[in-house]
Amino acid sequence: MSKKHPVVAITGSSGAGTTTVKDACEHIFFRQKIMPLVIEGDSFHSLDRGAFKVAVAKHDAEGNNSFSHFGPEANHFDKIAETFRTYGEAGACKRRYYIHSDEEALFHNERLGGTTFSAGEFTPWEDITETTDLLFYEGLHGGVKDGDTDVSKFVDLLIGVVPIVNLEWIQKIFRDNSQRGYPADVIVDTILRRMPDYVNYITPQFSRTDINLQRVPTVDTSNPFIARDIPTPDESFVIIRFRNPLRFNIDFPYLLNMVPDSFMSRRNTLVVPGGKMGYAMELILAPIIQDMITDKA
Repeated sequence: MSKKHPVVAITGSSGAGTTTVKDACEHIFFRQKIMPLVIEGDSFHSLDRGAFKVAVAKHDAEGNNSFSHFGPEANHFDKIAETFRTYGEAGACKRRYYIHSDEEALFHNERLGGTTFSAGEFTPWEDITETTDLLFYEGLHGGVKDGDTDVSKFVDLLIGVVPIVNLEWIQKIFRDNSQRGYPADVIVDTILRRMPDYVNYITPQFSRTDINLQRVPTVDTSNPFIARDIPTPDESFVIIRFRNPLRFNIDFPYLLNMVPDSFMSRRNTLVVPGGKMGYAMELILAPIIQDMITDKA
């Protein structure tokens, strides 16, 4: 951890809803004139799209149907830890991008002077030396631990986003179908394939988070595989758990007053209406991030 070069990480499974927290942080960065170094979790995959498909087929042929993007064989956990450590020590590190789409490929090819990268590939690692105020990570493994590699120990503020699992599956099914065109059977196969790595590498992170957000629907999600729609934010509550409220001077009376219909379920747990999640996160994170920047001086 570093006061001079803080690291903020949002971690959550694919389809968990980390974008809402990311948006709240971006609003805070804009208002407080903070310059973040943004690091994407996908850039630490160890295999590009083509190589991953080959690896899946190889593992399937060997009887291993659990090879997934969630586990250590498909990721550089050590590089995440090294990136966070290096930034914390010097305020600089290396970065690359995973190219998700043809539009991103066009952008990076122009940025890199006419290269010919395609969707599903990585850009080269680049040295990032410009002055920034903090490192901001969003991805699957912001607090992962595997053997001697412990990413979480290099993070100053670790935020977990983890809806109840049925809701997470519903969100993934709808996203992968509507945005990526995957049929239902392929999506279900992916969920099943990822389950061992989800249990061993994704879930344990949420015991290390400083702040954890769990969206709980108030409608029936008992069979996520036949759900007709995603429960709306107004059809849910968000449980916000603080591992150590004193560390960040969490002012519960203030939050209860500012967020209508919120309440405390435990001494370290605030519950807010789902539609107020982004607003609540800005109220909570703004003073924490401001203190980080002030402590840099």
